[in-house]
Amino acid sequence: MNFNLDKMPERTQRPRSNGITMVTDKGLSLQDTKDFLSVASPHVDMVKLAFGTAYVTPNLKEKIDLFHAFNVPVYFGGLLLEAFIIRNQFDDYLNVAKEYGIKYFEVSDGSLDIPHAEKCGYIEKLAKLGTVLSEVGSKDKDREHITPPYKWIELMKSEMDAGASYVIAEAREQGTVGLYRDSGEVREGLVQEILTKIPGENIIWEAPRKDQQLYFLRLVGCNANLGNIAANEVISLEAMRVGLRGDSFHFYL
Repeated sequence: MNFNLDKMPERTQRPRSNGITMVTDKGLSLQDTKDFLSVASPHVDMVKLAFGTAYVTPNLKEKIDLFHAFNVPVYFGGLLLEAFIIRNQFDDYLNVAKEYGIKYFEVSDGSLDIPHAEKCGYIEKLAKLGTVLSEVGSKDKDREHITPPYKWIELMKSEMDAGASYVIAEAREQGTVGLYRDSGEVREGLVQEILTKIPGENIIWEAPRKDQQLYFLRLVGCNANLGNIAANEVISLEAMRVGLRGDSFHFYL
């Protein structure tokens, strides 16, 4: 930090296993990436190349190498894995990951209806190659069959048993599905019930909106794992984590 302040919370330091900030990259240029990392890299723990953007991103290898030069893990969005699976190209996905030096893997079933046993099979295979993040909650996007809390817990447990290091509690880019109601309001009962059975350090809460981030910081503390953070909001989130934003000013005094 740049100067001393008393009564500051104890933030974990990189490389950290909790207190994670996961950033969603929807198409930063090489120069944007350099600028972003020059400012934010101490506060970024992993970067997701959103949905299938890796397929169409120019200079992809150079971009990934740049993240790695700053010791920031980068991985493909879960939708890209689904795109390979539906085309019966899982082995090709593994080859692509190897080619680009990717050792973090997101496994999701938000666009493709994958039987859960099969999803756990992919998690098990990928866990032998690196760190797996499995996503839970995407099935709630249609609002027709909201997944009850016990089912979230059941899915999370089985995916961690299959080898996932983290389970991602789904919100999508808008923060209006999964963990949240259409308005973006947190489904508090769901969150609190999950935390009775699943260790908070193993959950990455997707929280693209400031009010959602604030909720988890208030509930879990400054070292809550937060995901789907925009690149240009990393510094402001870090300030909020340590009580240096109006919404969190009184958290630690």
